[in-house]
Amino acid sequence: MKTPILFTEGNGKFNEGTYDLPDINDNQIQIKSIYTGICRSDIDMMNGTFGPLPLHMQGHEGLGEVIKIGSNIADVDVGDLVATRGEPAYADMYNAQQGTYVLVPERDPKYIIEPVACGINVVSQCWDEINKRNKIGARLCIIGSGFLSSIVFQYLTHKKVLFDIDVVGNHNTDIWGGTLLSQPQGQYDVIIDLNTRDEIFKQQLTKPESLIILGAEKTNSITTKFSDFLWNAVTVVFPSPRHNNFHSVMNNAVDLIYNKQLDIDKFWSKGYHRKTEWEDAFKESNQRMPGFNRGYIEWI
Repeated sequence: MKTPILFTEGNGKFNEGTYDLPDINDNQIQIKSIYTGICRSDIDMMNGTFGPLPLHMQGHEGLGEVIKIGSNIADVDVGDLVATRGEPAYADMYNAQQGTYVLVPERDPKYIIEPVACGINVVSQCWDEINKRNKIGARLCIIGSGFLSSIVFQYLTHKKVLFDIDVVGNHNTDIWGGTLLSQPQGQYDVIIDLNTRDEIFKQQLTKPESLIILGAEKTNSITTKFSDFLWNAVTVVFPSPRHNNFHSVMNNAVDLIYNKQLDIDKFWSKGYHRKTEWEDAFKESNQRMPGFNRGYIEWI
């Protein structure tokens, strides 16, 4: 069955086309799209600096209605609302494998869960290593001031960590107020790097036996001998939404949002109607004018 889809070939724009939607297997559900978040990686893909991914992998921040379930599916029913990590969420309909979706309580863009879960996963996937260093007087630095950094900061606060926390960045001052630093200050026990810059490889920011969590790709290639990391016995971790525990992290994100333990009110800047405004959605997500954070496509 063919279904409409928005896609890019990396030539500076998104297009409207069709996608061959296969029949679901026993461990899949079929979803009718309601919302799809426009990730920064999608814009990078559009601009030719990433990918482009194959058609069946474009769009990964989905929320939709279940319209068909496989014979082995017992955790959702037809008519349920789910947030997905599966692709292609830019299609009007798509399939999702069991373990890549979670139930959500209502049709609301705040339940586009994948990007929120990515922020939580940066901490939860590395929690054992973080907790080894979690003590009064220990220092933690978050490099980057985007939404992902905000979720990381809020989740660390939710976990009641003992670290003194610095946040380094120059964007989204409306979220952070006057707490942002322009540069890291000294050395840290834990560094969570969520920025595309490479200062972590150019400055001596780590204490002995410290932890570096690399949660963002770097725009430029990195050249380093890793000597400071080696001689200081630094642990480096790469958290990923492809980790086996990401499904439980998605469920955790739903609970935290529902119980108002995460504030994401300023995350989703604007919704764009699927039929009439989808071109503006990608154009404005690329321009990112002041006050604009993240946009999403809405099918309703």
